[in-house]
Amino acid sequence: MTSGPVVRLTDAALGFGDRTLWSHLTLGVDPGEFIAILGPNGAGKTSLLRVLLGQAALSDGTVEVGGGVGYIPQQRSLDRSVPLRGRDLVGLGYDGARWGVGWRGRRERRVAVETALGQVGATAFADAPVGTLSGGEQQRLRVAQALAADPKVLLCDEPLLSLDPGNQQLAVSLIERRRREFDTAVLFVSHEINPILPYCDRVLYLVDGRFRIGPTREVMTSEVLSRLYQAPVDVVTVRGRLVVVGGE
Repeated sequence: MTSGPVVRLTDAALGFGDRTLWSHLTLGVDPGEFIAILGPNGAGKTSLLRVLLGQAALSDGTVEVGGGVGYIPQQRSLDRSVPLRGRDLVGLGYDGARWGVGWRGRRERRVAVETALGQVGATAFADAPVGTLSGGEQQRLRVAQALAADPKVLLCDEPLLSLDPGNQQLAVSLIERRRREFDTAVLFVSHEINPILPYCDRVLYLVDGRFRIGPTREVMTSEVLSRLYQAPVDVVTVRGRLVVVGGE
């Protein structure tokens, strides 16, 4: 695709064996758009990202992804024995999208890594062993790793998991800055709903084979979420921000 949406799903379905996670899903994601992918465990959120990464095939329908893709995985602390410096971890994000050797290639890689480290404010600890860094510092490096190849689409799979509220806000702000400054589309899977609501353009909610797509304030209502979850869910406004109470 050379124009229009950078991600396009058309009448898409995904299932494993006799189980269908979702079907008849049509979604176009424009450059610079922030899509939150929400729902309970087992609804197919991470599986959707795997489809976009080319790691899983649709059961039906079509998928198109234009431009490079960056991926931020779930936050998990790295062991102290991992023999990598911070810049080495970031460099893996560049190597995954480019091939070839030679002086020019090494120079381009170095520039890309330094640029990504600077974008997330991780230059100061780039030479430290990753296993000695805090969870927040490690997650900065994971964001930099996803940015090293200058992606047009950023896929985020529970990047706030196990982070304290301060580091959750930091991770979201780094991703939002990338979206705003480079017009990068963001698809963000999370159970931590409240930190990302202020930045979302649209929400895709997946629950038990059902889904709802729409602007945040249309989907994130007590009526809609209660119907999707088939259980009482309250959505309230606190100081101008939506807060979800109940559900998962």
